[in-house]
Amino acid sequence: MSERPIHLQIKELSEVLVNISCKVVGNLFHALRAVKYQDEHSVPKIKLTENEIDRAEIDLEERCIEFIALQHPVAKDLRTIVSILMINDELERIDELSHHIIELMLEISPEMLDSLAFEKMGMRAGEMVTKSIDAFVLHDRDLADQVCVHDEEIDLMHRSVLTKVTALMKNHDAEVDQLAYALSISRYIERMADHATKIAREVNYLVTGKIIRHKNCSGHI
Repeated sequence: MSERPIHLQIKELSEVLVNISCKVVGNLFHALRAVKYQDEHSVPKIKLTENEIDRAEIDLEERCIEFIALQHPVAKDLRTIVSILMINDELERIDELSHHIIELMLEISPEMLDSLAFEKMGMRAGEMVTKSIDAFVLHDRDLADQVCVHDEEIDLMHRSVLTKVTALMKNHDAEVDQLAYALSISRYIERMADHATKIAREVNYLVTGKIIRHKNCSGHI
């Protein structure tokens, strides 16, 4: 670890985290597009990016741990490094879910994807991740709270998919396997939104020092 001022080192680690988040969101959008158009040719590139993200996340975690060991940060500096570590972990989970979606590419038809509005749901989840990272960069609690509102919207979308799929499964000619895969995709996207919400909670921890464990990011019931 260099002898540069602590605030510059933290700034650099934060920038690495932002760069990782951009790749994670980009991979999510590419995965959604690949599934929508059954584009198998894009899969190797998506997996290559996933491997790059994995290496970057491991490197960032190691740098943060080294920073803590050598610099012994306190107060706001310590909260920032802890937040970077936690957010890095959430981004890793989001990227894993993108991979799970890709694995179902050939198991569900584009027509069913369209009928269940997965593209809109996935785009909103990606926007949540971006907004939560923006909140981290700006130390903006209001922006973090907006992420929680969007999470409620994703929950409603997921429940709508569940209702539609359950109704379709009752038909005697229903493609049960495909419908089950559709539920999996909906659940993966809903979990992405949950991880984005956890990032928003980390922003509140960073700004206030208070740990928020329930869904309302601001801590208000």
